[in-house]
Amino acid sequence: MATPSRFDSPEASLAYMKEVAVKRSGFSNWLDVEPLKVWEGESELRLVLRPEMTQHHGFAHGGIVGLMADNACAWAAASAVGDVVTGNYTINFVAPAMGKALRSRGTVIKAGRRQVVVRADVWSEDEAGETRLVATAQGTIIPTGNSEADMRAEDG
Repeated sequence: MATPSRFDSPEASLAYMKEVAVKRSGFSNWLDVEPLKVWEGESELRLVLRPEMTQHHGFAHGGIVGLMADNACAWAAASAVGDVVTGNYTINFVAPAMGKALRSRGTVIKAGRRQVVVRADVWSEDEAGETRLVATAQGTIIPTGNSEADMRAEDG
């Protein structure tokens, strides 16, 4: 059963996340994280890897893999409850993140007024488009209580 969205359409949700979650976030913007889906308690995002995102073995750095899990959790939660921050997340790395890109998917497990429990998986993608699971995470995401109007007012 899908979690209801706070947006009118998948397109409106995606446009909002590109504007707010990527462009206003220095780190996500610098990394060029691309939201592919943010709708009804689910998210999917992609990141093309660059050499400066790797560690000494040439794998994507764990911090980059963690960002993909964290963002997938937070963005899935945001699609259901509005503006959020991460309370915590636990990540398990299950394979080296090698390839040209990372892709992550987040799914809301339970959305409440004070917290949202979310699960995320992260895959690496090679040149042929083959994927390999590299990490799995579970997060607790906290609704801020801020509305879209509040966030726009802060920009004013």
